[in-house]
Amino acid sequence: MSLSKQLLILLSALFLMIFSVNFALSVSNIKDYLEGESKNHAQDTATSLGLSLSPYMANNQDPVIKTMMSAIFDMGYYKEIRLVDADNKELAALTSDKHVEGVPEWFIELLPMTSATAESEISSGWNMSGVVYVTVNSGYAYVKLYEQARAGFYYSLAAFAVSIGLLVLLLRITLASLRRIDLLAQQISEGHFESIEQLPWTREVRNVAASMNTMSHKIKSTISSLHGKLDSMGASLLRDDLTGLYKKAVFETDLKHLSLEDADAFIVLIKIDSLVDLVKERGSDAIDQFLQAFADILQKAANLPGEQTGKAYRFYGAEFALLVNTGDLEKLELLVKSLSADFTELGERYQKTDLAHIGVVAFNPVMTTESLLEAAHEAYEQAHLIGANSYFIRSGDNFARDISTWKELVFDCIDHGGYSVWYIGQIAAFSTGQLLMEEAFIQVHDKKGELVAIGPFISIAEKFAKIVDLDKGVIRLAIDHIQNNHVEHAIAVNVSTRTIKNSDFRHWLEKLIKQHPAVAKHLVFSLSAYAVIKDVDAYQAFIETVHHWGARVMIKRFETQSMSADLVKSLKPDYIRLARDIGNGLDSSSQKHAFVQTMQEISTLLDIAILAENVASDRDYQALKTIGIVGASR
Repeated sequence: MSLSKQLLILLSALFLMIFSVNFALSVSNIKDYLEGESKNHAQDTATSLGLSLSPYMANNQDPVIKTMMSAIFDMGYYKEIRLVDADNKELAALTSDKHVEGVPEWFIELLPMTSATAESEISSGWNMSGVVYVTVNSGYAYVKLYEQARAGFYYSLAAFAVSIGLLVLLLRITLASLRRIDLLAQQISEGHFESIEQLPWTREVRNVAASMNTMSHKIKSTISSLHGKLDSMGASLLRDDLTGLYKKAVFETDLKHLSLEDADAFIVLIKIDSLVDLVKERGSDAIDQFLQAFADILQKAANLPGEQTGKAYRFYGAEFALLVNTGDLEKLELLVKSLSADFTELGERYQKTDLAHIGVVAFNPVMTTESLLEAAHEAYEQAHLIGANSYFIRSGDNFARDISTWKELVFDCIDHGGYSVWYIGQIAAFSTGQLLMEEAFIQVHDKKGELVAIGPFISIAEKFAKIVDLDKGVIRLAIDHIQNNHVEHAIAVNVSTRTIKNSDFRHWLEKLIKQHPAVAKHLVFSLSAYAVIKDVDAYQAFIETVHHWGARVMIKRFETQSMSADLVKSLKPDYIRLARDIGNGLDSSSQKHAFVQTMQEISTLLDIAILAENVASDRDYQALKTIGIVGASR
């Protein structure tokens, strides 16, 4: 119940209590007053009538006596007038049962009034000749009492209505400030750090509003600082310290993204063959300058004027790579020819005519990362045979046949449910040690019973729009697993961009969750950070809908290359699972440790749980626990 309603009810109850007591006392006093007046009136009438009758009591049969009594009785205010002689013998009696209209019976029964009776002795000379008795009709007192009570009630009711109106207006004005403070508190909890521009005029409420503004500004500046720190550290984690090129982990992530996008690209592998000789001949500073110059050549090739061709990477030592986002073979050949010429020029400056060789292979979504790199190495070996600083582009004529085979396998498997779901990646909560979450992972076998690589399978399913049916099947199996095994922890289910944008899927999922409401709290929809950044609006709408249904959301493979902390704040997921490379090697890397520490600080303010994936080392696992993230898988 709102504060305004509580205050309104309290003040109304107080008013009613005071009014009731005051009204009861007022009516009682008026009743006592009217009873006293009736008694006095009866006594005055009896006295005056006794004096008037005294001269005629010598003959108690004198008709004047009754005439005088009737004259007074006919005024109508009396119930009875009775005259008796000295021996208490009744000489005359006048009685009236006249009922006064306008007074409800319930009022008379609620406030009974006795009819006032007064007497007066009549003397003739020194002897008492009789007694006159006068009884007043109480109906007239009831009329006055009822009119006074009714007027008092209506006046009080009007005063109550006016008071309530003024009170409601005052409460609206006063509590409007509290509502703004409440709204500000909700906005802060949701990660929107606004402030109250017009401070309230009530001193106490004004102080609270000012304190909320101060807190909001401080948290906003703290988070902004942490965001900047996080982005800076995240960028440094992704790049080689010496050359500034991206690391191999980024290359592997980019290949996964390419498979989801169904994009054309070439992998260009470069090895510096003369690096060992240069290390022997020159000092470390000269070698660093050489590697930086070599990296500049690759960076220039990756960013042609007016367009971003791709990315440049340094795997380790003398091994580098380019990921060229194009399917144009002629354009690619011009690029590698330019690289070959630049390597020749750089080699001449260092007296190395045969500096490096280039192997090129077309990206194939049905091949694993390891297979693609192996093919690129084979192309590099072929380039070695051609000549100094030369290149070799490996043909991809068999790709169409491979995709056709994959398509047949994918369609057959999904249409006939030829896959199973395993639950892997068990994440334990650091605080309790209990199982927090598992991930639903599909396994597929071909017709020969051999295990199929899941990456290409998902890529082909995405390419030919079968991923929606696959996601539906996995979600249905996950719900059955939760119900049949009475699962109490969370089950993470992967969903693709094509799936979450499919209106039929959303209707299907809503109906399914409504049929199994108890299961919703155990479902966690797992979204790739890279996929989210490609269509933020669609994913934000999906996250809001899922939260409305009572389920939860996890953004996986998080690192600042694919998603900023500001975007996380607006999306408001329930979980963030860090990229696998961040959790491993954390204990020996101050950069990774600082990154995770900063991420944990931000997540605490935004009420988001941070998780780590596949942590191999016990030292790394303990370091993550010390930082304070929620849990990790081993």
